[in-house]
Amino acid sequence: MAGFTRALFEALAPPFPKLRVLRFDGCHTGDRVEIELDTLVKRLPWTSLIVADGQEPDGTHFFVDEGQVLPPPLRYWQHRHRIQPGPNGSSVIVDDLEYRTASRLLDVLIYPAMWAQFAWRRPIYRRWFGRV
Repeated sequence: MAGFTRALFEALAPPFPKLRVLRFDGCHTGDRVEIELDTLVKRLPWTSLIVADGQEPDGTHFFVDEGQVLPPPLRYWQHRHRIQPGPNGSSVIVDDLEYRTASRLLDVLIYPAMWAQFAWRRPIYRRWFGRV
């Protein structure tokens, strides 16, 4: 959990849209993260609040961010970050994501972009934390 810093957050940013971190309090309940997305046409604000953090009985550490101010077309955002115990003392990072727009069809249409944004993170996590 100690590795989930502003520097990691910035390293995880995909190439598009460009992301600028305005505020990063951390990953504990009550912390805020404020970013600006530059779409080349418009700059869009995004604010998330860390609504929960802790450790589960199996040793999984987690924190949950929920969108407070979201860019269109998003209307709801919840991202549960889990760091699960892995084999031989390693860890497995899991990004559980729930989002909604105004339309189920649009939710489905933007799924490939959402998937790609988080697939982008895998090699970055490996470089950042090392691969066992």
